[in-house]
Amino acid sequence: MTGGDPRRAGPRRIGESLEAVVRRIGPQSPAELGAIFGRWEEIVGTSLAAHVRPLRVTDEALVVAADHPAWATQVRSLATTVLARVAAAVGHAPARLEVVVRRPGR
Repeated sequence: MTGGDPRRAGPRRIGESLEAVVRRIGPQSPAELGAIFGRWEEIVGTSLAAHVRPLRVTDEALVVAADHPAWATQVRSLATTVLARVAAAVGHAPARLEVVVRRPGR
């Protein structure tokens, strides 16, 4: 395949697209992202994980979505702890935690 719009290239193997997907959610290696996203409940605990999920990771920030403003406030108050647990899980953590509120289904 030469040139053209890669979004119109038709079906591709998952491995061919995985690197681009990983770049969109964070610059870390797939193993680091897998540790954060795959072990989220272990990192933050069952209660918090039921209401807060990671969206993307950069060196500067871990961006998470909370399903209610009260949970956003809770995770903000735990930012230092959450980042320390992320560092323990993957070897390092972003400098800060950013929280957005996204209600389920939106």
